Amino acid sequence: MKACKTLIFTLLLASSHWRAGADPGTLGPPVGSNDKAISNNPFLVNFNELNDFAILKYEHVLDAVDSAINSGNEMVAKIVAIKNDNRNFGNTIEAQDDISALTARIINPIYLMSQTHTDPDIRAICDSAIIKFEKWSNELMYNEKLYRTVKDYAANIDAKNLTGIKKFILSDYLKNYKRIGMDLPQEKRDTLKSIRNRMSEIGLEFTKNISEYTDTLIVSEKEMEGLPDWYIKKYLYPDGQYKIDISYPARKMFMKYSKSESARKALTEKYLNRGIDNLDVIPRMVQEHHNLAGLLGYQSYAEYLLDDRMPKTPDRVWEFEADLRKNLQPKADAEKKEMLWAKNALTGSNDNNINYWNMFYYENYLDEHKYRLDQEQIKDYFELNNVLSGMFTITQKMLGLEFQKIDDPSVWHPDVTMYSVYDNDSGALLGYFYLDLFPREGKFSHAAHFGISKGKKTKNGYQMPIAALVCNFPKPSPDRPSLLNHGPNGDVETFFHEFGHLLHGMVTGVDYWDYSGTSVDRDFVEAPSQIFENWVWEKEALNLFAKHYKTGELIPQDLLERMLAAKNRSAGNNFLFQVYLGSLDMTLYDQWNPNGQETVLEVSRRLMKEILIFNETPNTARVANFGHLNGYAASYYGYAWSKVLAQDMYSVFKAKGVLNPEIGKRFRDQVLSKGGSKEPMELVKDFIGRKPNSNALVESLGL
Repeated sequence: MKACKTLIFTLLLASSHWRAGADPGTLGPPVGSNDKAISNNPFLVNFNELNDFAILKYEHVLDAVDSAINSGNEMVAKIVAIKNDNRNFGNTIEAQDDISALTARIINPIYLMSQTHTDPDIRAICDSAIIKFEKWSNELMYNEKLYRTVKDYAANIDAKNLTGIKKFILSDYLKNYKRIGMDLPQEKRDTLKSIRNRMSEIGLEFTKNISEYTDTLIVSEKEMEGLPDWYIKKYLYPDGQYKIDISYPARKMFMKYSKSESARKALTEKYLNRGIDNLDVIPRMVQEHHNLAGLLGYQSYAEYLLDDRMPKTPDRVWEFEADLRKNLQPKADAEKKEMLWAKNALTGSNDNNINYWNMFYYENYLDEHKYRLDQEQIKDYFELNNVLSGMFTITQKMLGLEFQKIDDPSVWHPDVTMYSVYDNDSGALLGYFYLDLFPREGKFSHAAHFGISKGKKTKNGYQMPIAALVCNFPKPSPDRPSLLNHGPNGDVETFFHEFGHLLHGMVTGVDYWDYSGTSVDRDFVEAPSQIFENWVWEKEALNLFAKHYKTGELIPQDLLERMLAAKNRSAGNNFLFQVYLGSLDMTLYDQWNPNGQETVLEVSRRLMKEILIFNETPNTARVANFGHLNGYAASYYGYAWSKVLAQDMYSVFKAKGVLNPEIGKRFRDQVLSKGGSKEPMELVKDFIGRKPNSNALVESLGL
């Protein structure tokens, strides 16, 4: 199945990153609605109309989800009523694509609001609406009459003569119906429906426990020693106390610079205990996944899921993780020796232990003393607006696009901005996107691409993609702009990565909602975004935006060379952490018994000791806030898997020019625009001209 495949099959299991939808166009407004309802409810829009987020009220939410459900039911009834002799691809298969498109166009912005709206009551009612909708889509998934329309159509002469993507789609529909158990007795299908309903509710509970968790560490003036003056000033509150919250901008700086080990440890404990209630949720979540797989004849959920992914079996993923671990271990061990050197220099200790709450502090010491880097100095060259401008310049030039800022858009918070996207050659409007870049209470706490509308060919024209990037970069203050950290997994890389997801959806050219944009296999979906991280390390690209926010001076060559020398300072350890997360995910969904003796926390701690070079922070539960355990169940290996493909594709740019518009346009046409209309391995081979290999990844990690 694809990451954003047909709503009928996979919306229940999609993560926030990949919820996307589109108006079908052939249908106009939701069935049964009137013009007044459309104008008053920001979730109910006409063809290629934007959501009026600013007018959103509590009562709009359930009205909208009811409209989606009612419209979906009427569309299903029309499909089912067609006589078999009159069935064709359009009125049977494409019509089901229309259901997915119309209903997702309503539910996707509701999902976005559940993660970003400032009103907690609206976020809560959005959560309730999502549960209601997912129960309906679960019923739709197991609709016997709708299933029979596909089976009957597949048997007629029109279906036998299908070619290309239409043949591909029909084959996928039949396969997916089989994978959800439609060939099982009714009693088992009813049980599967119940399991999926519980999975939806548990998954939402799991995500909410993380996103709504807040905590703050109160520290003394002494414990602020080592931090920059601007930071000390920012976190001094009127009551005279220093308060450090667990948001990324606040925590990362404190962990790198505070000289107080006890304070660093205390803040880490608060951060790693986000979503602590999930220690009780995860066993229930995993058990339901295993229950579903068992009814479908599989030994584990991982076995069920991977049967339809590139690796095909859990054994292949375990082999992949083991190979990564073996190849990374020597570099990670060497990195540990460097950190032990830093530890000895800072503390005089000669023991062999690296504690997690000290890692950022030691790494910063290495930056300063081995690589002669001052991360605060580097930030001065990466002011947010400059980075945004550079990212726009690079991607517009390479992909043949033009972005235009929209004045006074209707948005859910004053910080949110909006842009239109045009094709340079034709001048055609391709779509829209929003940027929600700064942290606030109750908002999604990481960085992600949220789809609002997906591309789709209709009788009214092409349904334009609409999406939002939700990030948490430092918010500017009256005396300091938003300065981003640059480095592996830093703010600048994150921005380019998530924008890659957005572009993947924005330049789609696929006719069908089920296969447009990011609707690709989950173990490939990261590759078209990971590839964009490379440009933040290229001098030719950096010269377009890495300039001092006060003087406008381009980043000096000697500083850039030292940054490049330090790029892989912790590459082994960082990638080994991905192996740990992939192994944890696979263990829970392939080998772990939720009702056995070993708790989920014990599993997490055991794997950390086996794989990682550092000691975990005592009295913490990192696994409780591993958000990918929900949307990426048995799929987290895909981050590393797709990185191999991303780096191999980037090798084409390295050979032909990193800002080469001809290569960029070919990447757009042969990979990004194709969505899920071809198998991902075929897309990669089309672009690089051969079977992919891991050579480029090995080189990029400095192995």
